[in-house]
Amino acid sequence: MSSASAATAAPAPANPRSRVITASLVGTTIEFYDFYAYATAAVLVFPILFFPTGNDTTALLASFAVFGAAMVARPLGAVVFGHFGDRFGRKATLVASLLTMGIATFLIGCLPTFADIGWWAALLLLILRLAQGFALGGEWSGAALVATENAPKGKRAWYGTFPQLGAPIGFIIANAVFLAINFALPHPDGTAQRSTEFLTWGWRVPFLFSAVMVIIGLWVRLRLVESETFAKAEQKGAIRKFPLATVLRHHWKHLILGTFIMLATYVLFYLMTNFTLSYGTKAADLDTASAVAQASAEAAGKPFDAAAFAAQFYPGLGFGYTDFVVMQIIGVVFFGIFTLLSGPIADAIGRRKLLIWVTVGIIVFGLTFNLFLLPQADPKFTGALVQAFLVIGFMLMGATFGPMGAVLPELFPTNVRYSGSAISYNVSSILGAALAPLVAVWLWASADGSPWLVGVYLSAMAVLTLIALLLSKETKDIDYDSNVGVGETASV
Repeated sequence: MSSASAATAAPAPANPRSRVITASLVGTTIEFYDFYAYATAAVLVFPILFFPTGNDTTALLASFAVFGAAMVARPLGAVVFGHFGDRFGRKATLVASLLTMGIATFLIGCLPTFADIGWWAALLLLILRLAQGFALGGEWSGAALVATENAPKGKRAWYGTFPQLGAPIGFIIANAVFLAINFALPHPDGTAQRSTEFLTWGWRVPFLFSAVMVIIGLWVRLRLVESETFAKAEQKGAIRKFPLATVLRHHWKHLILGTFIMLATYVLFYLMTNFTLSYGTKAADLDTASAVAQASAEAAGKPFDAAAFAAQFYPGLGFGYTDFVVMQIIGVVFFGIFTLLSGPIADAIGRRKLLIWVTVGIIVFGLTFNLFLLPQADPKFTGALVQAFLVIGFMLMGATFGPMGAVLPELFPTNVRYSGSAISYNVSSILGAALAPLVAVWLWASADGSPWLVGVYLSAMAVLTLIALLLSKETKDIDYDSNVGVGETASV
């Protein structure tokens, strides 16, 4: 090639496409794997090993409360990691968030239980859960920025779907590990029941396994360089000393809109994973549930009060854990497919238009819970309806979650993009994800085992999201290079 042609050739991107996609995908896969591992254990293990209150509902609520506590820590993580990400760059911040999450998850797998140290075990679990939430507060936004700030023109939503894919992939890996352990261990009381070995040590393996995934994620992310978008903001003098103050002063409306745009996604996400697992695997009739509870009490040498148990019992669908998780995994495959499909559609027709239609679909879906989730006379028909419910719900989940990797970052300029998108994403986690499992269990019990109120709750949250979308503007054509933010003092 001649020197003249070399001079006019476009420079190679600082971060090759494969590296951008891998770095944005691998980190969120690990982060969501860690979160799903906890979510699964919160249903199957922690009520028994860390919160033995003697009441199934109270123990499950306590376990979900600790699960939700992490969401409270996420906005703090968003502020801290967002500050460093907007001041010093995305790369180091992403490495720090990944390390924090990985260490906390590994230590959960090493915790003593209530039988070993009493309620101190629950306190230690809470502390590590808060560390998980703190780390996730900075992870998602950084991964989304790595993807979208390195995306070719007109393909930001498409690139933004790759960090979103970490959710379905992390779910499948986490539950596949739990299933593999469950299959490998003996089940003297039948495969529908958790084995003694699983409760003794098997549940620890998924948490310890996360260390391997963290090492892989660190290797990929350490090879990244800063995006050209952030470099230009630095050259223009737009980097703020206190990004949080800037985003609160100049972009508070976008913070509010972003929070509520994300709300329905969060509620749907945790209902489709946590609530459905609880509802699907709980005994469908009192006699079966009472027999299992009595056997557990006798094995532990504790008295069993049949009348008290009956008073607090409300039914589920009675699926075995293995069967239901396989059904969930089938649904999550559609989650991944529709996450990927949503990116090109959002690039073609706009993020706002796509999300408005999907949110309307979520409102309608919430009103159909009793149609799909009530037990039928034929168990096979019940299974078919539940599988259809999971597929439809996860399809909607992919269609609403996929565009978020572009929508939330596009609401903010470069110099506060990490902080703004992270705060919106994670404040919404309090309103949606932290409350959803607790509200769902309470509504489920209030309706004597019927899921219809849970569906109404989802529809109500989706209405709030629809209002936020109608009040927002389309962000598809925003130029990252020119939208560096207030405080610019030089030109490039």
